[in-house]
Amino acid sequence: MRAAVLRYRVMAYVTGVVLIVLCFVGIPLQVFAHNAAVANYVGITHGLLYIVYLATAYLLSRQLRMKLGSPQTVLLLLAGTIPVLTFVVERWVTRRFINPALAT
Repeated sequence: MRAAVLRYRVMAYVTGVVLIVLCFVGIPLQVFAHNAAVANYVGITHGLLYIVYLATAYLLSRQLRMKLGSPQTVLLLLAGTIPVLTFVVERWVTRRFINPALAT
C-alpha cells in the first residue's frame, strides 16, 4: 500500500507541475510570442505523464476500495486536467482515504 501511495503522490506532483508550466508558460509563449515549441514539448510530456497518472490513481483507488463510478474516484482521476487541482486532490485523498487505510 505504501508503494502505491508513493507512486501516486509522485505522479500527482509531477503531473501538476508540468500542467502549470504548460498553462502559465507554454500557452502564453505560444499566444503572445508566437513560439509554439514550449507548448508542443510540454504538452506532449503532460499527455504522456497524465496517462501514467491515470494508471497510478486508478490502482490506488482499487487498493483503497473506492467505488469506480463514485464522485471521489472521478475527481481523483480527472484532477490532472485542471492546473493546481492535483495538489488539492492529493491532500484531500491523503486525509480522507490514505491516512485511515494506513492506520489499520
